Order: sequence, then structure tokens, then C-alpha cells
Amino acid sequence: MELRVLKYFLVVAREENITRSAQLLHITQPTLSRQLMQLEDELGVQLFKRSKYRIILTDDGMLLRRRAQEIVDLAEKIEREFQNRNEELSGEIAIGCGETNSMSFLSERIADFRREHPLVSFNIYSATADDIKDRLEKGLLDLGLLAEPVEIGRYDFIRMPKRDIWGALVRSDSPLAQKQVVTPADLMGTPLLMSRRQQVKDELASWFGEYFERIEIAGSFNLILNAANMVLNGVGVAIGFYLADFSDDLRFIPLSPELKTGTVLVWKKTQAYSDAASEFLRQVRNVHEA
Repeated sequence: MELRVLKYFLVVAREENITRSAQLLHITQPTLSRQLMQLEDELGVQLFKRSKYRIILTDDGMLLRRRAQEIVDLAEKIEREFQNRNEELSGEIAIGCGETNSMSFLSERIADFRREHPLVSFNIYSATADDIKDRLEKGLLDLGLLAEPVEIGRYDFIRMPKRDIWGALVRSDSPLAQKQVVTPADLMGTPLLMSRRQQVKDELASWFGEYFERIEIAGSFNLILNAANMVLNGVGVAIGFYLADFSDDLRFIPLSPELKTGTVLVWKKTQAYSDAASEFLRQVRNVHEA
């Protein structure tokens, strides 16, 4: 299975049209069709459902699309790491980041680092801790900024200096908006939006205590910005960290009893890193230990 053919496959999967894909790839339509058929023969599966004007992915095709994108991303990351290797530090550092106020600490370190090494760029991937760990394991990320609770036994880590405060994000016209804090009892009968991560659900179940079996979950989310939009449109009240004042029409109210979460910057113990990633990590550790 050649990397070139996987790139062809990804273009066709995106365009859903052989003729247009061949034009974008600057190859003939028969050549592209032959490459795709050979890929199907090699894998022993049908990747596309073909019609006169359009082709769409089968279930096997959708699986290959996910895997092929990961392979291509990793190959391109390796290429970037080896490009422009000279006396001046250069390259790309890929960091996965959850939604946390500790991003401010990391952003300050990135700004400091780029003032010293302007040829280094940073690729920031925003996702949940589980998604970030998956990409760390596949070598697609160098570092991960993870909000706890999270299992980090396989990683070296730096614990971030600040902790995130949990609260309820409500509309300003909600009766809850008049409160200074919200308790589990205050949230009874209110549709709630909560993180989809199981470890976070377990943490919140502990905070709710005996009330947990009686809460109404209207939906789940992985990015608080989308959850804020759902709150604005009356879907429910979002339970999450305080990150920013999204809108004058929203209010964040801390939970009571108080609930705080730590954040860790992690990296794989056994992974070999580029010179740029190694130097950035060294500088972050020096600042953290100062």
C-alpha cells in the first residue's frame, strides 16, 4: 500500500467524483480508476459505491478514510521535522489541547519560544483528553495538555500551576443567574449539557451525590463553545469550566460544593522527539521549576 495511492484515495473520498479528482491530482481518469481498483484488490474490500455521476464511501471505505488520513498526517509531520535542518532551530511542534485556562500558560511559553526560534511553528489540535491521548499514541502529537481526571501512567508530565473551576453556564434570564453558587439541588428539573467523557461523568456523579439519578441530561458536548451556543438557544444549562465570558446573555455560576480540576502537560516516555520539540519541552520545564 503506497502513500501516494492513499493520498489519491483521500482526494476521491472528499470530491466523490473521479473526473474532478483526476483533474485535481493532475493524472488521467483511467489511471486514477485503476489505482483505486488495485487498492480495493489489495485490501480485499469494496471501498466505493459507484453510480454514473457520483461515488460514495462504503463502511469499509469510511474506515480506510480515517486510517489513511492518520497515516498521511503522520508522514507529513515526519517530512516537516526533517525539512530545513540547519544551524537555526526550525520545524513544527504538534500539541493537543483540551479546553482549559492552562492554555494561557502554554501560550505564553509558545510566544517566548518563538521570539527565540522564529522558524519553529506550532500546530494546535483542540479536542478532549481521550482524543488527544489517542493521537499521542499514534505519534501525531508531540505533547498533550490534558484536563483531569485522566489516566497518565504511560506518560511523563508537568502539572500546570492553575486549576480550573467548575460551574454552570446559564442564560442571563434564567432564575439560576441570580445565584452566587449552584448546588446539586438547584439543578433538579433543569435540562443539563455535560461532557461526553466517561471519567468526567464519574467526577460529576460524585459531586451530584444522591441527586445524580434524578438529573435530566439534555445533551453532551466536547467543546464548550458549542455548548454555550446551545445554552443561548435554550437547550439547557452547561456544566463545565470557566474559560471566558462568551456573551452578555450568558452567566457562569460556580458549583457548590466547590469543584476544581487540575491540568497536566504530558508526553510519551519512549518517544523520540525532534530538536524543536525537545528544546521547547526543556524550556517549559525550566519555567515550571523556577
